[in-house]
Amino acid sequence: MANLGKYNPQEFETKIYNNWMEKKYFKSVIDKSKKPYTIIMPPPNITSVLHIGHAFQQTIQDIIIRQKRMQGYNALWLPGSDHAAIATEAKVVQKLKAKGINKLDLGREKFLQEIHNWYAEYKSAIIEQFKRMGFSCDWDRLAFTMDEKNCKAVREAFVRLYKKGWIYKGKRIVNWCPGCNTSISDAEVEYEANSTHLWHISYLTEDKKSKIIVATTRPETILGDTAVAVNPKDKRYEKMVGKKVILPIVNKLIPIIADEYVDMEFGTGVVKITPAHDINDFEVGARHNLPLVEVIGKDGKLNANAGKFEGLDIKTAREEIVKELQNLGRLEKIENYNNNVAHCERCHGTIESLASEQWFVKMSELAKPAIEVVENGSVKFVDEQFKRSYLHWMKNIKDWCISRQLWSGHRVPIFYCQDCGEIIVEKEDPTICPKCKSKKLVQDTDTLDTWFSSALWPLSTLGWPENTPDLDYYYPTDTLVTGREIINLWVARMIFSGLEYKKDIPFRNVLINGTVCDIKGRKMSKSLGNGIDPIVMIERYSVDALRHSLINGGAIETDCKFSEKKVELSAAFLNKLWNTANFVFINQENETLLPLKQVKLDSVDKWILTKLNDTIKTVNRNFDNYELNVALTNIDNFVLNDFCDYYVELSKPILYKGGDLKTNKISAMSYVYLNILKLLHPFVPMITEKLYLSLNFVEKIESIMIDKFPEYNKIYEFKKELNEIESVIEVIKDIRNLRKSQNIADNKAIKINISTSSKILTELKDEIKKLCLISELTFDNNIDKSNSVCKINKIAEIYLIFDARVVEEEIAKFEAELKRLEFEIERSSKMLANENFVKKAPAKLIEAEQQKLSNNKEVKNNIEQKLKELKK
Repeated sequence: MANLGKYNPQEFETKIYNNWMEKKYFKSVIDKSKKPYTIIMPPPNITSVLHIGHAFQQTIQDIIIRQKRMQGYNALWLPGSDHAAIATEAKVVQKLKAKGINKLDLGREKFLQEIHNWYAEYKSAIIEQFKRMGFSCDWDRLAFTMDEKNCKAVREAFVRLYKKGWIYKGKRIVNWCPGCNTSISDAEVEYEANSTHLWHISYLTEDKKSKIIVATTRPETILGDTAVAVNPKDKRYEKMVGKKVILPIVNKLIPIIADEYVDMEFGTGVVKITPAHDINDFEVGARHNLPLVEVIGKDGKLNANAGKFEGLDIKTAREEIVKELQNLGRLEKIENYNNNVAHCERCHGTIESLASEQWFVKMSELAKPAIEVVENGSVKFVDEQFKRSYLHWMKNIKDWCISRQLWSGHRVPIFYCQDCGEIIVEKEDPTICPKCKSKKLVQDTDTLDTWFSSALWPLSTLGWPENTPDLDYYYPTDTLVTGREIINLWVARMIFSGLEYKKDIPFRNVLINGTVCDIKGRKMSKSLGNGIDPIVMIERYSVDALRHSLINGGAIETDCKFSEKKVELSAAFLNKLWNTANFVFINQENETLLPLKQVKLDSVDKWILTKLNDTIKTVNRNFDNYELNVALTNIDNFVLNDFCDYYVELSKPILYKGGDLKTNKISAMSYVYLNILKLLHPFVPMITEKLYLSLNFVEKIESIMIDKFPEYNKIYEFKKELNEIESVIEVIKDIRNLRKSQNIADNKAIKINISTSSKILTELKDEIKKLCLISELTFDNNIDKSNSVCKINKIAEIYLIFDARVVEEEIAKFEAELKRLEFEIERSSKMLANENFVKKAPAKLIEAEQQKLSNNKEVKNNIEQKLKELKK
């Protein structure tokens, strides 16, 4: 008899995906008769390789888009990648350095050619890996943040904001990386735990009669202090506000100011204010009109304002300044202290907070509508906690630093006339000064923050600033899936950009996915060496096993633990699914399947159809709520518990009999199995397509991925049969529990009598016998109840009957065990009664022996009770 063979996913996964690509199943074309459903892929950095976090996030999107496609939407999942300016530049610099080539010696133009070469080589690497994961993106629309249409969008956005007066150049505190020699965004900053000190420094008052003590973790910045601050509510210092103190080492007078920024509980309740080297101090300085005194340069070393400390690196300067404070008698005490220190994600050097001349975007007006659309629900965060996080950040937003001191990326489109100083900002590069007609024009050397182009992603990928048919049809998009760490850096910026440039939200729903951690709950990282390569898992198991394992378990928005064991379990489930398909396939042979409407359904068929219908309803609701993990659990439970464990087993006697009954049964079973494949397809697309094409189904088209996703249908609700078969299943479970309670092996036949008035139990007598390995099953309400144990449920009294031979064997077995236990109990009792043992033995050994004695006594009592029942 023919079958499907063994489950070997490596034989068909790539073939199936290539077939989908050839048939253009992922491609979306504007069709006004269909409702669009759009997901724009968060663009991964081209410097990346596929890691388990990418696999998780993109699998979520693929599941959503596949289900929507099957529901009849014109589903578009638009893929792309990000140029990741800082990361790419760091990689290229490193590559050139290995060849002995310096970036500055090479020059900007030649260096940019190296960047473009890098793009060409690596841009598609991660995309090819995404294809290996089975992702159903419209690859014909593949976008890149440096491609022509995105460059055009970036230029348009910059010019519009500049001409509205919302882009300006100013000196503000930024994250400065001395290693990369550029300002960087918060997203490129990593915080590492650091064991340091809290230095308590005394500042003498102007009259030198008293002092005020400041606690700081950065004594090296004392040279740039322009005030000390206290909280206006702090009674300890209220009389000192407005007076002046002498700045140690520098010996100049600085004021004592009152500001609510000061935490009265931290240190001494007094903080030094260094506006040029701390973002919070900068804000305090702005409120109190304090001067900026820069003492740390962009090279990470102290500058000329540091006097004799000029040229020292931060570590050395700190040591020297602490020595000087000690010599001056200004160092009161030193405490151990733990804090988090900012490091560059790329070069891992320490980040400095520096006041720097940069290009900024005014955020006050842009933020208002972006707050409103989230508050009124136009943009919905699936998890409310992330909505609160977003609103808190937006309501306290600072102006956005958009310039970077890099050569790669989108160059700031500002040109300067070298003759008259005119600043020119237009959509096209100017060739002549509009004011003095000079041709001596130079472009600003800075490039734009990567997030400036990413903020336009839902717009630029659909053709903006042109009013394209794609933009009109697919925008606003439907669901954004992204990580919580970039809610402020990316999600917020896409929202205010969409509202500013298109006067509409960029997406309707925001689903924040959790982080994939290792089995110990640690975030995967190179330094810990705990990263997982998903391609290795795919090759070892399958695409579907990895996808299933990523979704199976915790909620989508929470961090999840990953282990290979999870992939093994998922592979075992898929093997079960395959073997079940084999059973269906074999029974379909030589049968002409009937449409379900023509099938003569028995009680078991009606039960499974009701269970299927209920599962379909629940799973669709789960999808609507983005509870993908719950949906998968509900499908798996239906497959394993309802379909495999009971429906297939209860159906076997009829299938083995053959004839018309078999035709009806296999037709119903095939219908249910087809719907199982459809429900599972978004999660495990490869195996479901393979089985869909391999098995015989009445209603089948050329591919499962364009077939219809199951929908709830009221006509398949059979409450009477549902209750009946559920009661049969309860009886089966009770019989199995009776067997287990009497320690009867699973392969040993038993005798059962059922006292009941239920007709369904007698109708399914053969099925119950087979499922419970019953040699003799009777229905007698007046049996001799001796030599039996009983279980009572709502529809039946179930008796497990022991015949004389079995009873004798059981009695002999229990009596032998009883003798052994009595010997052990006596041995333990004597040992514990021995004073020498109790005095000399370790406490753990005595405790273990006491526990053993207690356990043996309990087991002895249970066996004595069973012997009493058997000897009645």
